[in-house]
Amino acid sequence: MDLDPRLHFVAVTVIIARREGDGAVRFLITKRAASEKVFPGKWTVPGGKFVRTEYETLPRASDAYPQWYAVVEFVARKEVREEAGIEIGKPEYLTDLVFVRPDGYPVVTLSFWAWHEKGEVKLNHEMSDFAWVTAEEAGKYDLIDGIADEIASVAGLIAGQA
Repeated sequence: MDLDPRLHFVAVTVIIARREGDGAVRFLITKRAASEKVFPGKWTVPGGKFVRTEYETLPRASDAYPQWYAVVEFVARKEVREEAGIEIGKPEYLTDLVFVRPDGYPVVTLSFWAWHEKGEVKLNHEMSDFAWVTAEEAGKYDLIDGIADEIASVAGLIAGQA
């Protein structure tokens, strides 16, 4: 398949932090269902792709042109709500990466982190399990490459804020 090299899927992931009663910070990880096309059965963090028909429901920035603001935050919050059933605080930018899916589509992933605000985890059909883990415990799971490093980065940011 010949793809225009300028075209990419755009996805957002969110590392969600929660401070426990004992002061420990834990992070939500979720396990992708075995039926998923990309990274089946691997542990990850909530996230998903931009879908034009979804963000087109947002208020337009201009009546003259099809443009929308705050789409990244909208997608981040929507994906966390859909995949984990919880609400988060304001997403903060962490990093970005590009990978190529098995079907040849390149994906630009914008990685954020946010505090858990409310709700109990309720997974959708795309996920099969979840855990709240410390940064150290995250390395014991079969995570998608790079996720444990991102969690460790967020743990460092949080420790630096204390």
